[in-house]
Amino acid sequence: MTSTPLKLLFLCTHNACRSILAEAICRQLAGENYIVASAGSNPAGTVFPQTLQKLTEHAYNIDDLFSKSWDALIDYQPDIVITVCDQAAGESCPVWFGKAVKGHWGLTDASKVVDPIERDQTFDGLISLLESRINALLQILPARLAAAELSAEIKRIGASN
Repeated sequence: MTSTPLKLLFLCTHNACRSILAEAICRQLAGENYIVASAGSNPAGTVFPQTLQKLTEHAYNIDDLFSKSWDALIDYQPDIVITVCDQAAGESCPVWFGKAVKGHWGLTDASKVVDPIERDQTFDGLISLLESRINALLQILPARLAAAELSAEIKRIGASN
């Protein structure tokens, strides 16, 4: 347990599905050890409705979840930034992210799946995968690792299924 919570930011271009899922799951699993947020470079302005529905079905708190720009978090100063979509991974992060350790966990965009049954299964799979990856991240005690070690661990976790 750290004396000061680490700040973790999940990024996705539209901040409407994957990054919102990651924020809600991490907030609940990490407890007081992390301050967790999500944002997008080009936010949709609204959360994809099934994102909130599936989080509720899986017993995650959806209070205070909304689609926002990374510009809204200029004072946030994250310790760790994890992109969850390939488009966001290729974008230049704002300079105010400073020395944050950056990583990428590519995830399927469930909001783009057309078939309702397949979309429902995709959401459930994403939630399960994020739970696994976030639990793995929490187990490595990021505050005790050097930036290069933490970056390597985030990459390793992102490569796991």
